[in-house]
Formats: sequence, C-alpha cells, structure tokens
Amino acid sequence: MTSSHPTTRPTDAAHLDDEPAPPRELLNLPWIDGHNHAQTLSWADRERYALAGCQGMVMIASGYHWTPYKPVRAADIRYLWDDALNRRAAIERNHFFEAKLGLGVHTGVRIENPDTLLAAMADYCEQDAVAVVGETGVTPSQHIAAWDVDEQVAAVEAQMELAAAHDLPVLLHTPNTGVDRKRAYRPELGTPGYEKNTALGTEPVLTGENPALEAVKLDIQAANDAGLPEEQVVASHADPNNTAWLMGETDCYLSYTIGHSWLVGVDAADVADAIDEYGPDRIMIDTDCANVLRTDPYAVKRAIFELYRYGIDPDAIRQVVWENPRDVYGLGE
Repeated sequence: MTSSHPTTRPTDAAHLDDEPAPPRELLNLPWIDGHNHAQTLSWADRERYALAGCQGMVMIASGYHWTPYKPVRAADIRYLWDDALNRRAAIERNHFFEAKLGLGVHTGVRIENPDTLLAAMADYCEQDAVAVVGETGVTPSQHIAAWDVDEQVAAVEAQMELAAAHDLPVLLHTPNTGVDRKRAYRPELGTPGYEKNTALGTEPVLTGENPALEAVKLDIQAANDAGLPEEQVVASHADPNNTAWLMGETDCYLSYTIGHSWLVGVDAADVADAIDEYGPDRIMIDTDCANVLRTDPYAVKRAIFELYRYGIDPDAIRQVVWENPRDVYGLGE
C-alpha cells in the first residue's frame, strides 16, 4: 500500500482535526503605548517600538526617578518637562511614530514648592505636544522624603482642575500591590533591574487594610471635586487589586502596565481576564518603559498575540491596543 505522506511515517500534522488559521491581521495591527518614558530610553529601544508597529505613544515627563536630587525641587521637574518638549520632535523624526507628552506633578517623592509647578502648568497645557496631565495620583509611600496625604490630594486635585480647563485626560499612577518574592534580596543591593534604592522608601503616609486601593479612591474623589469627568481619567498600573472597584464604581479607563511584569506582576493574562469580565470598552495597555528599570518595548506587540492565544477576539484586541488610546489621548487623528 502506498503511503499518502511525503515521509515514511505520518507527521504531527496528520493528527490535527483542523488546520489552524490564526488572524494574519494581528501581525500589522497598529497600537499605541499610552504611558512610557521613552525620552529617557536609548535610540535603539525607541527603534524597537517602531519595528514592533507602534503608531503612537505618550511620553510621561513627570517621573522623578532620574532627578539627581531628593527631595526634588520645582526647577528639577521643570527641567524634565522642558527636556521632553525639546526632544519630542526629533524622536518623531527619527522613529516615525507619533509622540505626545504627559506633564504632571508625581507624588512618588516629595517636591519642594509644588505650587510653583502648578502655576506654570497652564502654559504647558496649551502646547499642542501635550496630550495628558500626569502621571500623578496619591502615593502611600514616597522615596527619600514623605509627603503628607492632604498635601498630595491638593496637588492632584489642582492638576485635575487644569486638565478639566484644558479638556485633557489625566493619567493616574495607581499603586500596585506587587508580587510575592521567594526570597529577599540583599538590602544594600536593592531590586535587580530597578535603579531606585527601595531601601530609601519612607514609612507609609497612608495606612489601613488596603492603602493601594485607598489611594485610588482618593484620586477619583479628587477628580469629582475638580469637575473632571471620570471618562477623562486613565488609571495606569491597573491590577487585580483595583480592577473590580474601578470598573464597578467609576467610569474611568483602566490601563494595564505590562512592560515590567517581573516587578508589578501584571501581564496579558490579567488583561484577558478583565476583557472577559468587563468587555474591552474601557481597557488599555501600556509599557511604562523607562531607563531606570528593566522594561520591554516589545511588550504590547507580544500582548497582542498573547491575548488572542487566551481567547480574546481580534476586534476586542484592536479596541484595547489602538482604538481606545487613540480616542482618549487624541493620537492618530
């Protein structure tokens, strides 16, 4: 009897009931990274974004990690804002994706004279390059010097008032609960992959059963008090600790940070679970890539494939990685 197989014995393919037909359109699906610090990355890392099909990004200039002084002064933050503004056009020219900016007062470290920054922010918000106010939001514990909760709330609410006045979204830095470590690292070496010396963290200024979630609740209350519609609030670093409350009690968007899953424990599986539970209408993905920690410019592209493997429909994937951030941040118009 003559075999129907080109090889002597049947191959694995002979045992497949149906030939798989993955959606080829996922290969060229456009996507937007709504939260990164790409202005601090290398040229090669930004090129990786372009090679992976990134169509646009929001580069957040408010991060405090790479300022050499603690506590941070208002002038240090203004330098970061101006540096990002000055370099943005060159980044677009070199890498072809659209690059917008987020400017804000981050509460992860106490800032001296924050009112000086808040007074200057209105002029920055007038810039066409600025797409977002933030990142900002109440933080339970700071680096180097503590910042009182009431003062944090005042700074956050003032920024939300500016966002409302300029019809801009606000990007929240929502605290993560992190991942369980099998063993502790040597305290003098810190966390591998992260330049910030976590041993210099202050005692928490926000305590209780769930301070990470309590911080998010304070942020949403600040938005309401400032007259900022919740639809203009994006809760970056969304995770299983805050998803149910944000989805059930607010109208804001949730952006899952998957560029450093080793640190915060959030990955594409969490995004898939959220889509299954709540639908894709208010869900986004970001990388939070920065030069101070081990991050992955390919994270969103990988997540596109992972979401499909987890059973998410291609139309829902497109909404999460392209349509939602495009509409919220005003990119790709």
